[in-house]
Amino acid sequence: MHVIRRRSLPDATVSTRRVEAYTDGVFAIAVTLLVLDLTSRTITGVDSDAELWAALLTMWEPFLTFLVSFLILSLMWITHVDQFERIVRIDGVGLWINNVRLLFVVLVPFTSSVLTDHSDLVLGRILLPINFFLVILCSWSQWAWASRTRRRTMPDLSDDVIRRQGRGALSAMIISFGVVLLSPLAGSFAFFLFALDGLLTRMLHGETPPDDESPSAS
Repeated sequence: MHVIRRRSLPDATVSTRRVEAYTDGVFAIAVTLLVLDLTSRTITGVDSDAELWAALLTMWEPFLTFLVSFLILSLMWITHVDQFERIVRIDGVGLWINNVRLLFVVLVPFTSSVLTDHSDLVLGRILLPINFFLVILCSWSQWAWASRTRRRTMPDLSDDVIRRQGRGALSAMIISFGVVLLSPLAGSFAFFLFALDGLLTRMLHGETPPDDESPSAS
């Protein structure tokens, strides 16, 4: 009973090392599974290089979806790495926020294939953007929760660094919501809105971030 009471305390936290390893593995599997949509497509009736090139060009849409999904998942993994360079301990709520994020991460290969196969339908075009929005929403929520409990989760970080990091997460969430709105018209091309992430982050900062935002600098 004593152990149970200790684990239920609101200030109980654990090291993030195993969380990071688990999250890295899930991201790696999701990125790997993206290519299955390409490998499942067969090219038949090809007897020359010209015919092979023509057949490959007809696959531009699945290639584009694969590239976009790979790049955005990679950016989300970078965000995960960046967050956990700062979050040194995590509690039960933070663990479950991360688990929900990973739930949506492993759905990305499926929603990517839906976009490829049903890009002529509005629902087919918006599922992947919604999927990415939910992943980013969870990332923002995790940082917001860590900021709220920073005395336990990020004791060495200054309030200024925490606010700047939060604005970066907010920028990604705003852009991903814009992608959801634009995707019915633009399909995969709506994801190019993420190119504006740096600009929007700087606008939310309202100032030029310092060169060194590492925890040791605070």
